[in-house]
Amino acid sequence: MQFSQDDVGRLLHFEHIRKAAESTYARDPLDADNLTTWGGALLELSQFQSVSETETMINDGISKLEEALLINPLKHDALWSLANANTSIAFMTPNLDEAKPYFDKASECFQKALDEDPSNELYVKSLEISAKASELHSEIHKFGVGLQTSAVSDSSFSKKSSKSKKSSNLSYDICGWIILGVALLAWVGMAKSNMPPPPPR
Repeated sequence: MQFSQDDVGRLLHFEHIRKAAESTYARDPLDADNLTTWGGALLELSQFQSVSETETMINDGISKLEEALLINPLKHDALWSLANANTSIAFMTPNLDEAKPYFDKASECFQKALDEDPSNELYVKSLEISAKASELHSEIHKFGVGLQTSAVSDSSFSKKSSKSKKSSNLSYDICGWIILGVALLAWVGMAKSNMPPPPPR
């Protein structure tokens, strides 16, 4: 996996945030804002990992976000990030029946986040998109699995072997774009929730 200079910058930025959050947690484990930041940084960093490491890092992010919600169950940005993390895991799960509980949890968290901050347009959009997630999942995995099946059907030809490698790369690319999209939404949401109020006139 090759990274651009921007990717390396983002990787270093979120690794710094993760380390700072870890250090803050050692001093104050009950800081829900810090746990939310830590969980968000792990979700961002998951984009730079191998597929198996991505899932592990997303699950670590989920645990931090759930810990933040134990401290403050109404923390809308943690709910929203948790919804995105569950959506990422769902899209990484090829079987729709196994992915569905993650989509359900994501919809539930998006709804709770919106209930806590009803004027947040990002939360409104996220909830709307989550309603279509299962359909999108089916299309993505149908396309990816279809390519893999045709490639594996005759492994004696090097041409087919090459096709299998390409379909595998395509699956990783699709998952990467999904995770990137979810992460960008998470980043925008966290940025909006942490913006200082406008100066008084």
